Amino acid sequence: MTAFVLPVRVYLEDTDAQGVVYNASYFRFLERARTEWLRAAGIEHNRLREELGISLVLVGTQVKFRRPAILDDQLHVRASLAKATGARFVFEQDVRRDSPEGLVLCEGIAEVACMEATRRKPRRIPESLLDELSEWM
Repeated sequence: MTAFVLPVRVYLEDTDAQGVVYNASYFRFLERARTEWLRAAGIEHNRLREELGISLVLVGTQVKFRRPAILDDQLHVRASLAKATGARFVFEQDVRRDSPEGLVLCEGIAEVACMEATRRKPRRIPESLLDELSEWM
């Protein structure tokens, strides 16, 4: 399982009045890492919709907040595919301070469903997509 790490700087817009990262901001960071994981594998959401007629949709997440991030922190947001079965991908993710091996601030699991882009109904992950992602699994 190959991990992708996205560096993220904490900006004022990510924090509350005390300069601590607001919980919802972590969900944006985690989403960006999953999207960039796909992009690093040569896959973009627009191409999935246009060529394969599918969308990838977050259907569930579990997150544990271990320690707070604060204004100006340099974060490293990791995404790795734990499994791909049927119509679902399961990602393991974490957010660390200062380096990819740094202190864990947040960790979680994200479940992403493969859906028909027009009818919005679940469908199996296309074999061609699984083939493209094989080196990342």
